[in-house]
Amino acid sequence: MTPSPPPAAAALLTRRYRSDAPFVTLLRLYEHDWPKLAQSFGFYLLKHSPEWVRPLIIANVVDIVAQPDQHDLRELWLNGALLGVMIVQNLPTHYLHIRAMSAATRQMEVNLRSAMTQRLQELSMAFHWQRSTGVLQAKLLQDVQKIEMLTSYLFQLLPSAVLTILIAIFITARRAPWFLLFFLATVPAAVLLIWGLRKPMRDRNHVFRKQVETMSANLSEAIKLIPVTRAHGAEAEAMRRTNQQLDAVKQAGMRLDTINAITNSSTWVVLRSFNALCLITAAWLAYAGHQGMTAGDVVLLSGYFDTLTQSTVMILTVLPQISTGFEAIRSVGEVLECPDLEQNQGKPAIAQVKGHFHFDQVGFDYPHQTHAALANISLTVPQGQTIALVGPSGAGKSTLINLVIGFLRPTQGTLYLDGQDMNGLDLRTYRRWVSVVSQDTILFEGTVRENVLYGTDSLDESKLHQALIDANADEFIQRLPQGLDTLIGENGAKLSGGQRQRLTIARALIRDPRVLILDEATASLDTGSEALIQSALHRLMLGRTTFVVAHRLSTIRRADQIVVLNQGQIVEVGTHPELLELEGLYASLHGLQV
Repeated sequence: MTPSPPPAAAALLTRRYRSDAPFVTLLRLYEHDWPKLAQSFGFYLLKHSPEWVRPLIIANVVDIVAQPDQHDLRELWLNGALLGVMIVQNLPTHYLHIRAMSAATRQMEVNLRSAMTQRLQELSMAFHWQRSTGVLQAKLLQDVQKIEMLTSYLFQLLPSAVLTILIAIFITARRAPWFLLFFLATVPAAVLLIWGLRKPMRDRNHVFRKQVETMSANLSEAIKLIPVTRAHGAEAEAMRRTNQQLDAVKQAGMRLDTINAITNSSTWVVLRSFNALCLITAAWLAYAGHQGMTAGDVVLLSGYFDTLTQSTVMILTVLPQISTGFEAIRSVGEVLECPDLEQNQGKPAIAQVKGHFHFDQVGFDYPHQTHAALANISLTVPQGQTIALVGPSGAGKSTLINLVIGFLRPTQGTLYLDGQDMNGLDLRTYRRWVSVVSQDTILFEGTVRENVLYGTDSLDESKLHQALIDANADEFIQRLPQGLDTLIGENGAKLSGGQRQRLTIARALIRDPRVLILDEATASLDTGSEALIQSALHRLMLGRTTFVVAHRLSTIRRADQIVVLNQGQIVEVGTHPELLELEGLYASLHGLQV
């Protein structure tokens, strides 16, 4: 059974993640780390405080210099010392701010990625068949990183910018209250810009995100297809498709950049215009001697108005990034909120499997397809028998195998395992008794030992070696540079096809399955490798209920039953000699191969 994720990650799987309320969801992502965020924000305010005090100190210094008869020189040194202390304290407070923020955001990343990985394990295989690995990878990596950046914007930059605006307004109100008119004109202008451009920014962020996901999927596919592309001389076509997708991303990105540019430039022009007007007005009043305005006041008002406009510009600048972060929350929700789950919760676990199957009028319909993949399948598979499935492409062999594994559940009829309806069982526990050996060997970048023992608990070394011997893998492993500890490369790239297949057979033997699925296990092997694999498979099949899918009919002559499928229905059942005597579809397929 899949192990439980950390508690904070598990909470995201219990309907607490709501992409329709991204801000609420963001708060929930940090519900166990609020003290760290609060601590980080406190240190951020301390480190940022020189920006609030500096205009006041500079104004005092200007007045001291401009009016020496009204000020003592000690005031100059005092203001200088205060400014120096405010600057130096930035070093420790910035470090402490980043340390606390990092502790919170990195834990959020762990929790969110753990929850997404857990949900991906729980979602039906239909979900995975319909989605590209590149798209899911982008959600796990890029979208989570965007949410981490969103945290910095919402819990750090925005609050400090708002606080800076409030401080600027407060000090200006005390020194020159009527100058607040400039501020009151500035804020509505900024708000109108934000409101007018909010929807275009959100829409273009959504389009850009979808295009990037599609590009990620296509590039991942293109890399996997490089051997096929090169072998068929299709490099030009591959590049045409890639460049077409890259151009689509470029166009979406340019549209997004354009709306961001309009936002930023409009804001800059409006705010700087108010800033210039504020400076000239204050300077004129000081020059004319009105309102008791001094040279220091001109510097102070200009400085705080500049601080206010910079903070407003900062808010408008991060708005597109905030929109991107909220879009990332919605993107992650496509995984965490997907209802297409394999329903196992609350169903009884399976402690033992014998391997007796009974199909009672079983049918299966794929969504959006007009014809049933399987219809009226009635078949009994006794414990320990070998059942071969044959038929033309599209006959329903893979669908039937996926029903046996439990990746799919019948849409009609009932499939029984050892007398129990499989719909009522926790199929995660059932699969501990199942092993699959397919044409496409699935290995990961690790050692021989790690690949063979994948999915099992600690195993006695003698049993490991016996499994390797039974899989005819021991001989070539002994010739490897580090034996069992040799790294085999991505998907076993450093091994031959036959060697990879023998490792998957050894992996299946170690699990000691009761149900064995052989899906074209020897289809892509040469004659010499096939003989070794067939010998290993014969030992693997002993005493186990085995379902074999094979196009090479010569490999299934010894099967206890051969089930011939055509257009989703069973058309013939029998042994090899019996089916040849019928002179039906099986005999026709056999004749073509002979």
